[in-house]
Amino acid sequence: MNIYKLLSGVAALCLLVALYFALSGNLPQAGPFFIGFFLALAVSFRGYEKLKGFTYTTVIFAAVTTALYYPQHFQTVGDFKLAILITPLIQIIMFGMGTSMSFGDFVGVVKMPKGVLIGVVSHFIIMPTIGYTLANLSGFPPEIAAGIILIGCSPNGMASNVISYLAKANLALSITITAISTMLAPIVTPLLMSALAGAFVQIDTLHMMWDIIKMVIIPIGAGLLFNKFFSGKAKWLDDAMPLVSMAGIAFIIVIITAAGRDSLLTIGPTLLLLVLIHNLSGYTLGYWSGRLFKMSERDCRTIAIEVGMQNGGLASGIAKEMGKMATVGLAPAIFGPLMNITGSILASWWQGKPTGDEETYVETGRAH
Repeated sequence: MNIYKLLSGVAALCLLVALYFALSGNLPQAGPFFIGFFLALAVSFRGYEKLKGFTYTTVIFAAVTTALYYPQHFQTVGDFKLAILITPLIQIIMFGMGTSMSFGDFVGVVKMPKGVLIGVVSHFIIMPTIGYTLANLSGFPPEIAAGIILIGCSPNGMASNVISYLAKANLALSITITAISTMLAPIVTPLLMSALAGAFVQIDTLHMMWDIIKMVIIPIGAGLLFNKFFSGKAKWLDDAMPLVSMAGIAFIIVIITAAGRDSLLTIGPTLLLLVLIHNLSGYTLGYWSGRLFKMSERDCRTIAIEVGMQNGGLASGIAKEMGKMATVGLAPAIFGPLMNITGSILASWWQGKPTGDEETYVETGRAH
């Protein structure tokens, strides 16, 4: 029996023990077994090709469960507040995003203007509108409801590029839409938040613009320059940045979960459902906005993914800079891991479906 199958068995055993404690009213005792279940499951996924992609998200669940059971360990270390680390971590993640981009990614605007325009405009219309609608219907306290709007007003996340690649979508278009929406974020996100979330929470538009420039534009610009002048010369950095980014995002989610624990225990399941509806609606309406403008199947898939997936890390950073991490930051903290699961499932489903471009490729190949 290999180690991965053994760990699958350990995960199942941990889950049974955790459920036994939970159902018999001893929820505190169930904690270590729930954490053990997610950790064992995460490592066991490494042994299965189709499940490997879910390892990171499962580790996030383990971390979130730990933060819910033992929040005191994720708020302060001595007199040092861990929340102070959120902004620098986002800047490091965005620098990593910049190092994986090049100035050529922006050339896509010229090569694919229709797709980029539809993708960016759909993204900044569909997700904020759905977020605003869900926030109004939620009945949540104003600051938590504002968090749903915030994740809707955020730009695309880098994860969308990975999912686009796996889903046989148009990767070049995906990268360009992400690049453009990210560069527009300092202007568009604060203006949308002011218009849509102003009734829920006070928005300082200019302050938010500077926060996004500080957290996104400057680090990405530095990353782009680094990539231009040092590309391939610092292989250790190229290898390390994805791992640093994943660890940084996990740490941010854990800090926010610990800070907002009491609210999460009250409204967690409802918030989870609304965030899931937000995410899935983004995929669906994004896909059909592409169809509406007669885009190819590959481009429709790209727009679906670009609309449905958001930069949860940036949204968390904005919430922290607003001083409302434990309330406004909750929806972004849930959205991030959830979109990775739904995105991976969507990519797996689309992987086996023809895009319609294959036949053209075959015919072109024969012609040559």
